[in-house]
Amino acid sequence: RPLEVNLREISEVKKRYPRHALIVSLMVESKREAWHSMVRRAEDAGADGLELNFGCPHGMSERGMGSAVGQVPDYTCQIVQWVKEVAKTPVIVKLTPNVTDVVYPARAAHRGGADALSLINTINSITGVNLDTLTPRPEVHGASAHGGYCGPAVKPIALNMVASVAKEVPLPVSGIGGVTTWQDAAEFILLGASTVQVCTAVMHKGFRIVLDLIDGLSSYLDQQGLRSVAELRGRSLPRVQRWEELDLGYRVIAAVDEKKCIGCGVCYVACNDGAHQAIAAHADGRGRTRVEILEAKCVGCNLCSLVCPVDSCITMQRIDTVGERILPYKEFAANPGAYPEVKSNRHDK
Repeated sequence: RPLEVNLREISEVKKRYPRHALIVSLMVESKREAWHSMVRRAEDAGADGLELNFGCPHGMSERGMGSAVGQVPDYTCQIVQWVKEVAKTPVIVKLTPNVTDVVYPARAAHRGGADALSLINTINSITGVNLDTLTPRPEVHGASAHGGYCGPAVKPIALNMVASVAKEVPLPVSGIGGVTTWQDAAEFILLGASTVQVCTAVMHKGFRIVLDLIDGLSSYLDQQGLRSVAELRGRSLPRVQRWEELDLGYRVIAAVDEKKCIGCGVCYVACNDGAHQAIAAHADGRGRTRVEILEAKCVGCNLCSLVCPVDSCITMQRIDTVGERILPYKEFAANPGAYPEVKSNRHDK
């Protein structure tokens, strides 16, 4: 697509919506003069801010753009410095997830003078292989290449990376990756994002999905007694800890609601073949399977509740131990002095 077409459309959008913030995304070859020229032209066209795309894994990276820049912290820092030499508007750096630790390029962008960060861009992927032609999809004249994977499936990865950057780098963060509902948006904000971006959900449901996000998030803030998104931002970050900082004495085990159980035995198969053999199965004489949690073996991995087809039939319950006896946490909490050998874990107080 010719650059002039993009610039003309940027100007037209700004003319029609003068009160809206217009952020222009840029990918430019790694030359100082080229970046200077592109930044000036984008701002002249009406950009209120610039997002430097250092994350795209396909179509540009082989030409020294996109993730080819974002995967090398020194390149990230250098190009941000070039942009900041001429930029009059805020500069956001969009980071690639295709790195070992996203904090390193985030810090490099900060050193270069970035005003904010956005993440994540798409993840290197191959969607599948045509078993008749033996060519990976999508096929381009008998060949293929990796692409960028996005949408709801990447949300857990995005949440982790957003939290990592928000804890370590003192810059505003825009969260990207599978935002489909207001709940998704709230999770990104709780983990440190100042704003969120939506793409795949708009492709599926149209731009009006943004209205649903705004309404839902606004209602949630009211329920929490909060006046603005700023009061929600980062509230979950202190709860994101290193593995060695977690309380390894904290224990949960599975519990089955027999009234809801349909006797399918799926949990037994999953636990027996893929986990800790902590579920026993008994025939009930009516063609169904009655399951029993072997509490001494259960490690609280949650697999059984994930595969159970009945909502809330299997739940995870907090417990402590007294000798070899498993003690329901409610009993312990009601009278902890009666069990001096039990270490108190009162996180839910």
